[in-house]
Amino acid sequence: MSYKDKKVITIGMVSELTGLSERKIRYYEERKLIYPERSKGGTRKYSFLDVERLVDIANKMEDGMQTFEIRRMEQKQLQKQEVRERMLRGQLNAAFNMRK
Repeated sequence: MSYKDKKVITIGMVSELTGLSERKIRYYEERKLIYPERSKGGTRKYSFLDVERLVDIANKMEDGMQTFEIRRMEQKQLQKQEVRERMLRGQLNAAFNMRK
């Protein structure tokens, strides 16, 4: 796991780093655009990738996109990645089976 993936940053620090209010960050979580982990005490913890993602979301919102559009666009990107991975696996399996 990369240091960018580790969820160690508090919402206050994320707010400072991004310039977004804590309220807006929680709103993006409610809209299922960001998924912080929770500590045992319930504190939200974010990663550096989450911080980058929040900045990207905020930029898209400033450009006039709605949260549902951002979510839909990201779902399409994930589907494309999954298709690519399946194709690569299929090609590897085909190449492997041809050698037998």
